[in-house]
Amino acid sequence: MEEKLISIKKHTVYIALGSNIGDKSKNLSSAIEEIKTLIGEVTEVSSFFENEPQGFESNNIFVNACLICKTNLNPLATLKELKKIEKKMGRKKTNGVYEDRIIDLDIIFYDQLVFNSEKLTIPHKEYKNRNFILIPLAELTANN
Repeated sequence: MEEKLISIKKHTVYIALGSNIGDKSKNLSSAIEEIKTLIGEVTEVSSFFENEPQGFESNNIFVNACLICKTNLNPLATLKELKKIEKKMGRKKTNGVYEDRIIDLDIIFYDQLVFNSEKLTIPHKEYKNRNFILIPLAELTANN
């Protein structure tokens, strides 16, 4: 009997992380561990950066970072796992209103894919306007 080898393609996903409630650095670190468990191998993590809230008023400073992850999941499955992590960590669902959050996880890039659906847009539609994504992203891309 002939054996068939199946290769599973690993996809490269850039994920942005942010927190402005509680122990923000610990929140990011916990989310990174959950990403490793549920999504795939985290190959690189940027430094953590402090940033002013953008798009809404708050006295709580954000801590943001980006990471690179290798995954077998498709984009919508990756998004589903990120939403599970947010919920597990205590993020409350909002109706498109920006507010303080314990954790925020966004897909910025997924391979070189351009994807647009009701639930997900890749590349992330606002990343070019957000220094809290561009700065950690620049750090990651400088290393690759």
